[in-house]
Amino acid sequence: MDPRQRLIVALDVSTAVAARRIVAAVGDSAHAYKVGMQLYTAEGPSIVRELVGSGRSVFLDLKYHDIPTTVAAAVREAAELRVSMVTVHASGGGKMLRAATDVAAAVAATPAGQPGLLVLAVTVLTSLDDVELGKIGLRSSVAEQVLRLTALARSNGCKGVVASAREAAALREEFGRDLTIVTPGVRLAGSGHDDQIRVVTPAEAIAAGASHIVVGRPITEAQDPAAEARAILAQIS
Repeated sequence: MDPRQRLIVALDVSTAVAARRIVAAVGDSAHAYKVGMQLYTAEGPSIVRELVGSGRSVFLDLKYHDIPTTVAAAVREAAELRVSMVTVHASGGGKMLRAATDVAAAVAATPAGQPGLLVLAVTVLTSLDDVELGKIGLRSSVAEQVLRLTALARSNGCKGVVASAREAAALREEFGRDLTIVTPGVRLAGSGHDDQIRVVTPAEAIAAGASHIVVGRPITEAQDPAAEARAILAQIS
């Protein structure tokens, strides 16, 4: 895979103007961009259409978590936007996950559908650790919970998950090479962790088995975003 497809730049900004500025600054150093809750809430689907229309791949990271009917309807709308990836919370349960993957497959089968929309199940957020899981009533370790939720997601049609690179090696061993693993919480050595806890470098993430890495502030807030992206691509390569 082209390293530029493995790097997903997170557009965690509040305006389309700021997003366009980042995309222009990064240039050809990346082809895939994450649109999350912040930008989508501020600008809506128009920014997604704009990115897709310009030839970029969009990872729509809205982390749907609701009853199956509601999540299926949301995934259908995401498919109509022609995004490449969309996230749902694995903790929403098997029926919700199955509803999401079924509707993605159904839309892909239509003449105008988006082929290959990947429904990614979010396992454990990278801002959480074992202590925080205990506070919300989970007795499992992060590693155990990630494996458990990935098994649930796989059995209900999800071909990929979102997980920290710290769990990626165990996921590869358990589920093999055909599982797509998207890894947030990636920072260059020496960078700040911000609100992430389970953080690794790009090289560590790829070595652990990540298919794609998501990088935000280290690129988007850099003086030279393209140079920062190239430094990360070098580690991916």
